[in-house]
Amino acid sequence: MKNHAQSIIVFVFILVSTLVNGQEFQGEATYKTSRKMDFKIDKTSEKNGIDADMQKKMSEMIQKQFQKEYKLTFDTSESIYREEGKLAAPQPNSDGMQIMVMGNSESNMLYKNMKEKRYTNQEDIFGKVFLIKDSLENKKWTLSTETKFIGQYQCFKATRTIEVDKIAFFSLNDGKEESKLTKEKVTVTAWYTPEIPVNAGPAMYWGLPGLILEVNDGSETIICSKIILNPKNKITIKEPTKGKKVNQDKFKSIMEKKSKEMMDRYRGNAREGGQMTIQIGG
Repeated sequence: MKNHAQSIIVFVFILVSTLVNGQEFQGEATYKTSRKMDFKIDKTSEKNGIDADMQKKMSEMIQKQFQKEYKLTFDTSESIYREEGKLAAPQPNSDGMQIMVMGNSESNMLYKNMKEKRYTNQEDIFGKVFLIKDSLENKKWTLSTETKFIGQYQCFKATRTIEVDKIAFFSLNDGKEESKLTKEKVTVTAWYTPEIPVNAGPAMYWGLPGLILEVNDGSETIICSKIILNPKNKITIKEPTKGKKVNQDKFKSIMEKKSKEMMDRYRGNAREGGQMTIQIGG
């Protein structure tokens, strides 16, 4: 029965796709993001003045950094995903704390070509622009018959299991401990609508029989708040071309190196009595 229902979902997607085939189908979807943070302070940090009240403020500041708005511009084979609005420079609060998120820039954009199964991600890291070009992973989704409405669109549930890195320990003040990462399996839940017959979605999510309107991976939630289909002004999707070309593995090693440099710099400032800066890789 379950496989039969999934076949019906796919059939509906193919039917709707057939109806729009031969005519241009474009759209813009606005998404809002939020992140749940599990933020803990070690005993050494507590001895150096990081009390429960300051810990709460730090957690709130970090969560605020991840409350953003993005726009996904799409057609039947391509999409561009980028943050809306200009980011202000991070400012320390009255306690001298400052939150910095690596990879945040209004010039950042993610281009996906679902037909050719590839992507180009333009990332500005502290003023240096990278162009990450690689293949889209065709990760398998498990389709469900469970439904709900997001706005006016009926959405179907899909899930998949992924393995992620999790920080098991993080020291702020003793200058001796490194971040310790463990592997953890998490379930990603997506809600997509066959009423919009594209296999696009926010961030790196794609590959479902309909536009993905909501995603939750256990810590981050991305949800669509507005959709415009076939706007009066024709949409032009251009693949980004600016930046040093690297693949995803190379870019990951660069980010790890940058994170270590920032942590070493913090430790030097901490020993000299400088302000506290928390570095988040985003």
